[in-house]
Amino acid sequence: MVEGIGASSGIAMGRAFVIPTWEWDFPEKLIDVADLAFEFERLYDGIRHSKDEIEQIKQEFVGVLGEEQTQIFDAHLAILEDPVFMSEVQGIMQRQYKAAEVAVKEAIEKFVGMFDLLDDQYMKERALDIKDVGNRLLKHLLGALEETLPPKDQPYILVAKELQPSQMVHLDTQNALGMVTMLGGKTSHVAIMARAMGVPYVLGLEGKLEEQIQSGDFLIIDGDEGVVYVNPTEELIEEYNKRKEEWLEVRAQLQKLVCVPTQTEDGFSMQLAANISSVREAERAVQNGASGVGLFRTEFLYMDRHTFPEEEEQFNVYREVAERLAGRRIVIRTLDIGGDKNLDYLSLPEEENPSLGYRAIRISLDRTDLFKTQLRAILRASSYGNIHIMYPMISSLDELRRANEILDEVKRELEASQIPYCRDIEVGIMIELPAAVMISDLLAREVDFFSIGTNDLVQYILAVDRMNETVAHLYDPFHPAVLRMLQFTLESAKRHGIHVSVCGELAGDIRALPIWLALGVTELSMSVQSILKVKNSLIQSRGSDSAKIWSELAVCPTSSAVMDVLNKYVQAGMVDEVSGPPAASGCC
Repeated sequence: MVEGIGASSGIAMGRAFVIPTWEWDFPEKLIDVADLAFEFERLYDGIRHSKDEIEQIKQEFVGVLGEEQTQIFDAHLAILEDPVFMSEVQGIMQRQYKAAEVAVKEAIEKFVGMFDLLDDQYMKERALDIKDVGNRLLKHLLGALEETLPPKDQPYILVAKELQPSQMVHLDTQNALGMVTMLGGKTSHVAIMARAMGVPYVLGLEGKLEEQIQSGDFLIIDGDEGVVYVNPTEELIEEYNKRKEEWLEVRAQLQKLVCVPTQTEDGFSMQLAANISSVREAERAVQNGASGVGLFRTEFLYMDRHTFPEEEEQFNVYREVAERLAGRRIVIRTLDIGGDKNLDYLSLPEEENPSLGYRAIRISLDRTDLFKTQLRAILRASSYGNIHIMYPMISSLDELRRANEILDEVKRELEASQIPYCRDIEVGIMIELPAAVMISDLLAREVDFFSIGTNDLVQYILAVDRMNETVAHLYDPFHPAVLRMLQFTLESAKRHGIHVSVCGELAGDIRALPIWLALGVTELSMSVQSILKVKNSLIQSRGSDSAKIWSELAVCPTSSAVMDVLNKYVQAGMVDEVSGPPAASGCC
């Protein structure tokens, strides 16, 4: 058994098909100055062929992944058109008289090395895009077009040192049971595509295998636990067969809950909304019975591309989501970049602590051109559905008021141009900073709703970077300080009669359900795959003892004491853990 990182959930069992690492043969001799023009023509011809192939791959994937996810390949096209990359290749050819393929190889190595040195996992994973595009170009320049392809007539688990997005075009989801790679990251394009295609995926096995996996080895991969078994015993295969059957049965039973009312046994109703980043996720949210979208992360529209998205492109995405949700509530968060989310084409200053620096609403208020473009797109789309606007990382009334002033400017511009929008559109803020919690009574007077962003709020309350392995164990959402700030925020909202939702990982954590019932939370927003699990637990729970629960939680001195109280109510049957769903009847 080898422990890696689970990047796409599910269990897969089958024979391995290993994609060998490509070894290139490069010419060592220098080219004659008289042949430079010919070499440049070879380079440009290779680029044309590469771009044609990428466009073809993109079209093949549109039906599988949707329009937005295939923007991955727009980013690949942008690399081939990037003046900095091309200038580097041309410079090597002109200054050092090296063949086109050698210049491309050296340019790839230079830029990949630069990305690898960055202390940013997202940017490290973008190095794989440069490799993918570069290798495609090299295949054309070297004439090495043959690829080792998986079998088309039998199931397999794909194994490779690393996979590149363009290789996913050969992945037949009927036969591809799962994927294993030695390298990669959970936010890589390949991981995103695997999740979209529903293929179990475990990565990060580099240096952990005693012997390399060979084609034909029998594998068990568990994408939830992040483990891989190589040539397991018959007993283990039998055990995982049972687990897979149970997993499929639970998933099928959970799907029956889609149309069951979202309320406790004693009638306490709660809305379960989805956190999404694409139209495709909006579709899955509806299929899983989401009450709406509690958080639309718009920053993903800005990533994996060469330039900022234009107003029309944003408008089309927001409108399509609104139409897919068919009247359900949609909360669109304005651009939240910076911190751990950077854009290749936006030069942000290097900071000692980017999470506390130039990010989110601070960028929007500084770059009002970007902010107004996004607000125009959102307002125009509001004519097509139940859209709400939410500002991230608000820490003061001044920031909120300035954001609303810009919003009013955009409204006046639309009215002057006679462009329709919803004039009663609701505006809210993320409560994710301790400062916002402590002035939540003041903020509540000037907004229509709060959304408590638990991921960042816990991090800032406890001064713990949850991505830092050294201190990650201190990231504790059940810390008494966190519970007190949640209570304070909810009381401020209640006094001023505004709506509150909770989003982030804690919203989808079933252990926290008694807390939400005790505090009277009426909406949770979570990942699409968590909705039915939380619903299953909610409908088997009782809210009648909520006041008693909070009276005990409020005096807990430690997080372990908090967990003791929560576990007591689970054992008493007030809140049920996820097991088998109850029988469901009726449908929408």
